[in-house]
Amino acid sequence: MSDLSLARAALDVSPPSGLGAQVEAMPLRGMVTIRGDLGDAGFAAALQAATGCAVPEVRGSTVSGDTRVLWMSADEVMIFCAWDAAPGVVATFMEKAGDAHVLALDVSDARAVFRVSGEKAWRVLAKGAPVDLERMEPGEVRRTRIATVAAGIVRTDGDAFEIFCFRSFSTYLWNWLCVGAGAESLSDL
Repeated sequence: MSDLSLARAALDVSPPSGLGAQVEAMPLRGMVTIRGDLGDAGFAAALQAATGCAVPEVRGSTVSGDTRVLWMSADEVMIFCAWDAAPGVVATFMEKAGDAHVLALDVSDARAVFRVSGEKAWRVLAKGAPVDLERMEPGEVRRTRIATVAAGIVRTDGDAFEIFCFRSFSTYLWNWLCVGAGAESLSDL
């Protein structure tokens, strides 16, 4: 479990201005990965109890308040929640799952989240991701690569995407997103 008093954002940066899309490094966010049989009724009940969300459809997400559950694969979901809520989500899920063969981990310290928004947001991401982002529906999730970085993308609304990657790649992806959004060079940021 993370010591919440030691929590630090992956990057301490200000959004660049005057670009074709707005790029933001998101504040601390709780993230929990859960693996198990997504089709199992016990898994669904435990997820509902821990998050208030149903199991999402393939490449989809479900939302309850500030909590979002993202489909990651046939046996994995990622939960975005308040930073300080993540340990409780893990504990509640594991308690409700009982003897089921599952794994729930607080991975908040291991990931960074960015938001790219605006009319040209999908175009910025399309420069480096082999995904038809223009046709992604709000709530849709994709696992992909952006400029060689393994990442997840969720379209949160019509003109906004959240991108998450391993924290060790956060500076590289931040710089890439800012340049992709229209800065001529890193010195313009």
